[in-house]
Amino acid sequence: MPNLIRFPHAPITEALLDIRVKLPARIDLTILATFHDAVKDRYPLKQERVSWKGGFQIKPGAGPEMLPSSGGPDGYLFTSAEGRQIVQTRLDGFTFNRLKPYDKWEALRDEARELWQQYVRIAQPETVTRLALRYINRIEIPLPMKDFKEYILTTPEIAPEIPQGLGSFFMRLVIPEPKTQAVAVVTEMMEPIADASKTLPLILDIDVFREAAFDVNDRIWEIFESLRNLKNDIFFKSITPKAKELFL
Repeated sequence: MPNLIRFPHAPITEALLDIRVKLPARIDLTILATFHDAVKDRYPLKQERVSWKGGFQIKPGAGPEMLPSSGGPDGYLFTSAEGRQIVQTRLDGFTFNRLKPYDKWEALRDEARELWQQYVRIAQPETVTRLALRYINRIEIPLPMKDFKEYILTTPEIAPEIPQGLGSFFMRLVIPEPKTQAVAVVTEMMEPIADASKTLPLILDIDVFREAAFDVNDRIWEIFESLRNLKNDIFFKSITPKAKELFL
């Protein structure tokens, strides 16, 4: 892994730590709601979380057919008074979100770990099925700019004999990492450039996860350390020295 730099103006707009689980059948929303009793001094705002699923299918010789939608309440969101930290307790897992300004990994990990212990006490998960870290970076590239590779090394490439202008793009890469048995999903996209803006907003979204059947114990935090190392490796090897100067 490259040498890490703690940037004074890190481009992280949101970081989240997610743990998916299998809960006992007896655990319901009423039980999950009691999580608030343990954290309401730090997370006073409570909101029901609702999830919906839908879609369509296409059959040969026929038009698209809508599939029945499903879903409903599946947990709760508890938000800190200033709105920068959110903990989700769901029937399928637990998530801790930190919005900017981001401090450091140790602060994120330690807060999430303490909250996870409360979730385990209340929801009593039988198995952990998925561990994930996701960091969303917003890199404001100064204009005018000739080539994205001045700042970021993984970019879309346009065939040389067609117009080279690029008004927007969306790129998603799924990268298996055999050493850690993890998968990284790297998404890049341009946000619209505001009128008279002097910067181009580029989103670099790094989502790393590992799926398996884990015991509900402290070993999952060792795995999170390896996921964090993979995330950092992707980030630092994706940006150039010129990009790093933007964060100093």
